[in-house]
Amino acid sequence: MKISERYKTMIFKASLFSLLMLCSTACKKNLLDPVNTTNISDANAFDTPTRIVAQINGLYASLKSGSFYGGRLIIYNELRADEFIMNKPNVITGQQTWLQAVNPSTSEVNSLWSAGYATINLVNTFIDGLTANQSKITPALFANYIGEAKFIRAVCYFAMIQTYAQPYTLNNGTSLGLPLRLITENSTADNQLARSSVADVYTQILSDLNAAETGLPLTYTSAALNTTRASKNTVIALKTRVKLVKGDYAGVITEAAKIVSATAPYQASTGVNNKLEASIATVFLGSYAGSESIFSLPFTATETPGTQNQLAYYFNISPGNGEFYLNASGTISDAVYGTASTDARKGFVFTNTGQKWLSKFKVSGTYSDYIPVIRYAEVMLNYAEALARVGDAASLTKAVALLAAVRNRSDATYVFPVASISTQSALIATILQEKKIEFLGEGFRVPDLQRLGLTLPAKSGSAGNAPAILPTDNRYIWPISGAETAINLLIVQNPQ
Repeated sequence: MKISERYKTMIFKASLFSLLMLCSTACKKNLLDPVNTTNISDANAFDTPTRIVAQINGLYASLKSGSFYGGRLIIYNELRADEFIMNKPNVITGQQTWLQAVNPSTSEVNSLWSAGYATINLVNTFIDGLTANQSKITPALFANYIGEAKFIRAVCYFAMIQTYAQPYTLNNGTSLGLPLRLITENSTADNQLARSSVADVYTQILSDLNAAETGLPLTYTSAALNTTRASKNTVIALKTRVKLVKGDYAGVITEAAKIVSATAPYQASTGVNNKLEASIATVFLGSYAGSESIFSLPFTATETPGTQNQLAYYFNISPGNGEFYLNASGTISDAVYGTASTDARKGFVFTNTGQKWLSKFKVSGTYSDYIPVIRYAEVMLNYAEALARVGDAASLTKAVALLAAVRNRSDATYVFPVASISTQSALIATILQEKKIEFLGEGFRVPDLQRLGLTLPAKSGSAGNAPAILPTDNRYIWPISGAETAINLLIVQNPQ
């Protein structure tokens, strides 16, 4: 009973109090229109435009919880794949995830689920409250803020459906998905909710994104806000990812064409001027608010405990704690990382203590690296893959051009071998490999394996061995949180 009561308390207090508490921290730390909102009660949280903006900040702050998008979601997606080898066995830092040995009571299974639904509940609370107080702001701002809230809710459901449910492409979404919680939860009477289908969850995700695209602005007033708050381009970019996961390649092409110009140099012709940075190094250095960053989660040196970005702590060793080093037989075995390569991305890999480590994320003491959630390079490669899968001559030609643009940004003289791009199947394989290289350590590997119905590869090192996980294995997806099944009698657990 103690566990279930604690879980209930977490969810319901979140709807009444957490949003207000997050407002005061977000306004200081999130680079989103700073305001002072301490000591605001739930009764007057929507009284002024300033307080409403602070609550928007609070939604983003919740999204970047250390247990969710603030690091752990990305880390777990990397650990379940084959790019990293465990260096320091520790259940606190993902040992069970790396070993493919989680169960419903494992801490990461419960904490990720709770953090995701806590953010969803904050969004629902905000939407209800703002709708009741929309006269306090202009219609344009009302549409803007509702759009941001729905974007955040879509991000949450998309991350969770990929973690706790079977891939959409397995059976067109007929598998059990997630409980679709779309209204404020403020009593224990709301606990009981069955799982909707995977297809229904994706329908809700796209519904939220389509609505958000309509209401969101083209741009904000600064480069920092264009990076850390959702605009129209942000939503469009995420839709290319969602539709790629669904296998809706025509949909990917439609969305990508909105923000990728028809010819080189590829860039967005409307809204934020998104495009590739001239140097890949710039993406992970400096302001973090450059043209390539479609959406990033900001962190500062004074971030409160529990909301730290610990990517450098896990994957780097100097600085960093060296929890996981790079697998020599993983992506870094590609010629891109060889001694003869002139590709700039090899600069993210270095040798220390006889192992190779990832240095994309460099700040381990204060955890103040930004987390790149959506980059323009991803949109270009999503576009390229969708075109390649369509397969007509014009589509294949454009796919090659988009692929080459991403590669040549890091290696201007590189020319793909004819054999790697001359057939549809070869081109698709080359695009997928380019994505592995480009997004190493950014949390894409497991979602890509799962949408393609591929095995999660085995890996081994001195600190342990993890088995290959076939798509038919129950461990291919995570179990539903034990804290949820303890209080929600209508939910069905994933097979164990």
